Amino acid sequence: MKDKPSSYERTLVLLKPDVVQRGLMGEIITRFERKGLKIVAMKFVQATEEQAVQHYFWSDEEKTKTGNRTIEIYKNKGIELEKTAIELAEDVQKRLVRFMLAGPVLAMVIEGAHAIEHVRKLVGHGSPLQADVGTIRADYTIDSYLLADEANRAARNLVHASSSIDEAERELKVWFEESEIVDYELAIEKILYSMEWEEKK
Repeated sequence: MKDKPSSYERTLVLLKPDVVQRGLMGEIITRFERKGLKIVAMKFVQATEEQAVQHYFWSDEEKTKTGNRTIEIYKNKGIELEKTAIELAEDVQKRLVRFMLAGPVLAMVIEGAHAIEHVRKLVGHGSPLQADVGTIRADYTIDSYLLADEANRAARNLVHASSSIDEAERELKVWFEESEIVDYELAIEKILYSMEWEEKK
């Protein structure tokens, strides 16, 4: 598309090993396409340990935020945790890396207006138990953070989606070379974005 709106974004989506093993790739891809989002790169890959570790790189600030979220979930259940927020986050990181290496993943680059926010809404809350009905995580799995913690594993929540422009830029470099991303136009983009579509023929 020649004149992309200022809100046009690019985001990373990973269909995790549980999606692949359950044969849900097609159904989930369809959800993004029906929304009007555009897939501009896709690869089926067995992640290396280096890729998985780079993908789940968190700053101390991000670790604190993630750990505090875990502490809050348990506090609401009346359970006090002994580890610090950073220690809890580092445990989560290790589990996420292990899960990412459990089997092949489908990595995608998705574009569109407000792509990051739209993809996150379609995917739903990180804990499927808390995800809204109609989202991918609510509709296709019954896992939760509590179940995952009891089994000392990552939540099998099907999809990873970048949460911000900065995160998307960092994560895209882990999985794709710029040369692998294809710039093309979809017919639907005129209907979604272009004033030309309304001009009299």
